[in-house]
Amino acid sequence: MSGTPEGRGPTAGTPRYSAGPPTTERHAPWPSAGAGGSEPHGYRAAFLAATLPMAVVDHEGLVVTANEALGGLLGRSAATLANQSAADLLDLAADGRTWHAYREVLHGRRSRFRCTHRLKHPDGRALWAEVTVVPMPEREAGAGRSAGPGRVLLSVSDISDRRELQKRLRHLQMHDPVTRLPNRTLFFERLSAVLEAPPYDDGSPGRGRVGLCYLDLDGFKAVNDTMGHRIGDRLLAAVAGRLTDCAAQDGPHRDGAHLVARLGGDEFAILVEDSAGTQQLTDLARSVLAALQQPFDLAGHRISVSASIGVVERAVAGTSATGLMQAADTTLYWAKADGKARWTVFDPERNAHRMTRQTLSSTLRPAVERGEFTIEYQPLVGMADGIVRGVEALVRWNHPQFGMLSPNRFVAIAEEDGSIVQLGRWVLQSACRQARRWQLEHPTDPPLFISVNVAVRQVWDSDLVTDVAEILAETGLDPSLLQLELTESAVMGSAGQPIQALRSLSEMGVRIAIDDFGTGYSNLAYLSRLPVSVLKLDGSFVRGFRYNDGAHPSPADETIVEAMVQLAHRLGLTVTAECVETAGQAERLRRIGCDTGQGWLYSRAVAPERIGELIGTRPMQG
Repeated sequence: MSGTPEGRGPTAGTPRYSAGPPTTERHAPWPSAGAGGSEPHGYRAAFLAATLPMAVVDHEGLVVTANEALGGLLGRSAATLANQSAADLLDLAADGRTWHAYREVLHGRRSRFRCTHRLKHPDGRALWAEVTVVPMPEREAGAGRSAGPGRVLLSVSDISDRRELQKRLRHLQMHDPVTRLPNRTLFFERLSAVLEAPPYDDGSPGRGRVGLCYLDLDGFKAVNDTMGHRIGDRLLAAVAGRLTDCAAQDGPHRDGAHLVARLGGDEFAILVEDSAGTQQLTDLARSVLAALQQPFDLAGHRISVSASIGVVERAVAGTSATGLMQAADTTLYWAKADGKARWTVFDPERNAHRMTRQTLSSTLRPAVERGEFTIEYQPLVGMADGIVRGVEALVRWNHPQFGMLSPNRFVAIAEEDGSIVQLGRWVLQSACRQARRWQLEHPTDPPLFISVNVAVRQVWDSDLVTDVAEILAETGLDPSLLQLELTESAVMGSAGQPIQALRSLSEMGVRIAIDDFGTGYSNLAYLSRLPVSVLKLDGSFVRGFRYNDGAHPSPADETIVEAMVQLAHRLGLTVTAECVETAGQAERLRRIGCDTGQGWLYSRAVAPERIGELIGTRPMQG
């Protein structure tokens, strides 16, 4: 029973209101009309002839009189309804709250009662009825005082057609017109019901767990763009059919098959209640991929599509609809990023890394203004004499939450969101000031050059040439003491603005170095046309200089490095070897002809005060 008041069904052990044995004297069914006490025959005639089923009920809940319309509704003659319990006739005691509200009206403590109730018609069909109970005013003749609890008028309206219309409208509201699947609204209604249901356990596996396959079609936009939306809609409907088949084959749960819904566009979801575990979800995802890999024949077109699927499975307890969908959306993104046409299971560790990355991204720009960054310097040592020739500036982020972070934790993020321009200019300015400070503090020693990493986005999104010129003028640092490092992949193949900027900087006297050389294009012929003066060999080559199995060196790496060094020298370039960690590596690099070395053999990146101590001292180990 539903309506006003609302209820959820009968309460176990609810007592029915019993009026006891019929009284021997019944009052007239209609209230007095005035001092004369005459009965309003017009009202009674209207009552008996009305097509609306009605009955007059006394304060004990017994029918005083009923019209034929009510008798027809209940499959009995109106006369046989007299002295019957109205609650029994209409099953009003089936719900505890409804029963209580009905008795409140009978006893004069409530002015009106209405509920929607499902009844069984005498012809066997079920119908929906709206039951209304209102008090009938009753006065003592000539007294003008209330007679206390009296009779009530009960009416029953057949609202089956209205309910059916509401049902059809709800179906249209809750289902996608293209695929006929449940839509986003119904999906979230069902998901919320699953997550908010009280926990129970009947010993069956999967009780208290929920799973979700969230999928997106790969390349669906191309189908729409090339074949039109009509074919696109037919494809979506065909995909929906295959998803429904896969869900049905996976096995029903207590309420039927898994819920398959279209969430919008080419996004679908399969909700698995009472999940048996991640294996069940991955098996379902695997079957979905296999089903969608079979071509679709639509209106003479043979179309092949694939899908990316994010799989999430977890306990219902502690899970919210928002949290589950966020995890599913993240996992779907991973499946897309990992190559599409695959399923990916939610990984808490990977998600934690993503959340950390988002946190860093959102706080990176303000961190520059708050002064959370600092710079450490790693020596660049002459291979021939072990003297410190210069230093590389390496930025660090002293994050208030995650502690000291190295560049590989945040530089890529800064390049993506553009904050690298602001950060890069701060690093360049700070490093040049420090280099000039060392020069002034050690006027009799050869000055150190400063090497600063530059992202290619700094060249595109800012006027790097102007920035460098202004910083050099501000700090008083000679341009020949500044070296800018760009990665090989950023420089090789560049054209237009980046090349012009590099040429302008080179003409200014600034040295240009290619970092991590040997891991990108390695186009030495193209390299000859760039304004580059230094190559920094990637550390992977230097690591190969270690002895294999503790006895034999790697001749291939040594041959490659030797060839690159010789060619670089013929082009007028100097060579720096990165990641020098052992004296044996340093000796072989020296023999090959590398000009400078950098690595833990000489020093880790240190504070500027430590670099000041190295200026003018004896050669470093190596």
